Amino acid sequence: MTSPIHTNTNTNPIHTIDQAKAWARALRAERAAAGRTISHSAALEQVARDQGFASWNVLSARLSNAPEVALQVGDRVAGRYLGQPFEASVLAVRTLGHGQGFDITLEFDTPVDVVTFDSFSAFRSRVTATISPGGTSFVRTGNGVPQLVVAQIEPI
Repeated sequence: MTSPIHTNTNTNPIHTIDQAKAWARALRAERAAAGRTISHSAALEQVARDQGFASWNVLSARLSNAPEVALQVGDRVAGRYLGQPFEASVLAVRTLGHGQGFDITLEFDTPVDVVTFDSFSAFRSRVTATISPGGTSFVRTGNGVPQLVVAQIEPI
């Protein structure tokens, strides 16, 4: 039986070093079962090549520098929406482009006034946006600031 690690990696990208190491262990087990043992370092190098990197060192450096987004439904987050501070609950998260972005739906604890005029208000209780792995929206306001900036609130 052929492992998806070796034959179909373009549709199964690795996002963490732990995933890469797990794929290498699975590759070693697959090869051992077929009577073709390889070292752990050779398996790591193969995983890196399968992911389109020149070596394990290049892949591990890339993964070490990648921002981690571990938002899940139900998480508590804080940040700024259209310049206004908020705290919210995550209602939905959908990964886009193999982790290159996320659609996120938030429900604010207190509605956010999205209008800056003194004589007019427009409150939003819920927002859906596309954010980067670093937690900032790709869409910017007129002054170049991300429309949404999200950070997970650490549990007490």
